[in-house]
Amino acid sequence: MRILLVEDEPEMVSALRAALKRHDMVVDHAGTLLEAEGFVAVDSYDAILLDRQLPDGDGLSLVPRLRSAANTTPVLVLTAKGDTSDKVDGLDMGADDYLAKPFAFEELLARLRALLRRPAPLQSQFIRAGHLVLDVGHREAAIRGEPLSLPRRELLVLEALMRRTGRMVQREALMEAVFGLDDEIQSNALDTHVSRLRRKLADADAGVTINGIRGVGYLLRETT
Repeated sequence: MRILLVEDEPEMVSALRAALKRHDMVVDHAGTLLEAEGFVAVDSYDAILLDRQLPDGDGLSLVPRLRSAANTTPVLVLTAKGDTSDKVDGLDMGADDYLAKPFAFEELLARLRALLRRPAPLQSQFIRAGHLVLDVGHREAAIRGEPLSLPRRELLVLEALMRRTGRMVQREALMEAVFGLDDEIQSNALDTHVSRLRRKLADADAGVTINGIRGVGYLLRETT
């Protein structure tokens, strides 16, 4: 599950990112409305956790912009404004749910699960690059219609790279996408997964290559 967290309070960000990652969720973080708009312009998410009080405006203003662009990603608003009128305003503007701070993480998780049980939006759950197609929902990869068998962590690396095809993905972001907080990680663990994935893609003529800059990150490019 891929989540966009739009929140400017460092302690809240740290706590939510850690808790969500423990439940195998990949979390991108935006601290402002402007950053959030940049993320949703280039990536797709399973859900957005949206704070209202952001440095550059009311977070709620993001919701009608998403809906006017036919972006139906579920939005769960997190805010200290817990009055009924505030909740009504948020829901009327297109948010899917509303949770007042402070809240228990278990309730947040339950509300996220409820949102994701709703019928899937019309947005594609497939990512394509070269001859490669990744079914994000089922975590399956195929090349020219033929299944490509990959272990879980190589699939996570592939998803993180394919979501940003043609752009550098920072090493730290890849580590967060692939490994949990409690994992005992060797210094070369990520490089090993990338190396194995690169070899499998080349052997299968996937039409993509993975290039790296030592100590910085990796990027996936189409070669077709």
